[in-house]
Amino acid sequence: MSIELINLWYVAAAALFIFGLKQLGSPATAVRGNTLSAMGMFIAIAVTLLNKNILPWEWIIGATLIGGSIGAVVAQKVEMTSMPEMVALFNGSGGVASLMVGWAALYNIDNSTFTNITILLSIIIGGMTFSGSILAWGKLSEVMTSAAVVFGAQRIVNAGILIGMVACAVLFCLEPSVSSPYLYAVIGLALLFGIMAVLPIGGADMPVVISLLNSYSGLAACAAGFAINNNILIVAGSMVGAAGIILTNIMCKAMNRSLANVLFSGFGAAKQATRVEGEVKPITADDAFLILEAAQSVSFVPGYGMAVAQAQHVVRELGELLEKNGAEVSYAIHPVAGRMPGHMNVLLAEANVPYDQLVEMEDINPRIDNVDVAVVIGANDVVNPAARNDENSPIYGMPIINVDQARTVFVLKRSMASGFSGVDNPLFFGDNTRMLFGDAKQSIASVVAEFKGT
Repeated sequence: MSIELINLWYVAAAALFIFGLKQLGSPATAVRGNTLSAMGMFIAIAVTLLNKNILPWEWIIGATLIGGSIGAVVAQKVEMTSMPEMVALFNGSGGVASLMVGWAALYNIDNSTFTNITILLSIIIGGMTFSGSILAWGKLSEVMTSAAVVFGAQRIVNAGILIGMVACAVLFCLEPSVSSPYLYAVIGLALLFGIMAVLPIGGADMPVVISLLNSYSGLAACAAGFAINNNILIVAGSMVGAAGIILTNIMCKAMNRSLANVLFSGFGAAKQATRVEGEVKPITADDAFLILEAAQSVSFVPGYGMAVAQAQHVVRELGELLEKNGAEVSYAIHPVAGRMPGHMNVLLAEANVPYDQLVEMEDINPRIDNVDVAVVIGANDVVNPAARNDENSPIYGMPIINVDQARTVFVLKRSMASGFSGVDNPLFFGDNTRMLFGDAKQSIASVVAEFKGT
């Protein structure tokens, strides 16, 4: 295959990536965008393997079938509640793949100094991404504690690891060799640094961590592209890296915090919020129905609890019934609700909630005091008034959806437990708040049954 034809196919793959990414920006075209991106990736892989004669046809077809089958099964079987964990594993897979590509590139004895540097970058960033993503998966799946884990002199230890990694990388570049002990030291320190970087990050910052690790996986792939002189890998990696950085910046702004503060503050480890005390006012599904029936405007505020209960479909059904009853229905979306960027958007899109009913935080807050009923479904930290009022709270200063300013607030929870960040919520004790305890799906289904029975 000529170099001109190869580059032509690569341009086609890059174009599919770009068009696919553009169409992922809207739920109406997201499926098509995902398909276009997948086609682009298939073309890129096929052209690369066929051009370099890396593997015989049988191996290429076999590997494609195995990988495609695994991906298809996982995509069909994974529950929406496990989507953040799956994204973390995807990021880790991309990182370890880049590490292996960089490592394999060392077997080319004609590498220049620049190539060796890009190889080390793919190994270092890929190793950090892999181990950091595995730890993020552990926190998200609650295999380990989701809280920030900090200890004395932690920053000094991390700085020592980073300095040691850079020193070993320099020593390797002076005498590059596949068997160099400095290479193995770099790999080990990169894996260790990924763990140490994610360890002090608490649960409330997981959306930022996910998007940042996604960016790292792209940068690692870009470096691997330079290492093996593959243009499409450079393009694809750059796109993922840039998109991840942009998304990370959006997540940080949504929490009114800098990236450095997220990475190095040890969220929730230093500050202790003022203890919240008061009397809760429980409500039954029957009473909730009577209030909702009279409401002229209702805004649903989804959180991770909705994903756990898999309540998005009954929420959409209730929304449709409220509209038929004459109420204006909206869905207030906080940028960091859930445990990954866009988590609530994905859930509601799965339930076919009209996209024009999804309202961003900055748009719902100016009119929240005119909302008759705000229905909080499993959200906690993103509606916690302590972020506005309690300077001792770890989430102080984080923009929230001001549901406490609505005329009536329904909070659907299983118990009075705090959210993922471990911060108590004074909203539960508000004069206009009513607590609807129980499984969110069952609670809303009971309200739906009341509507249908009238």
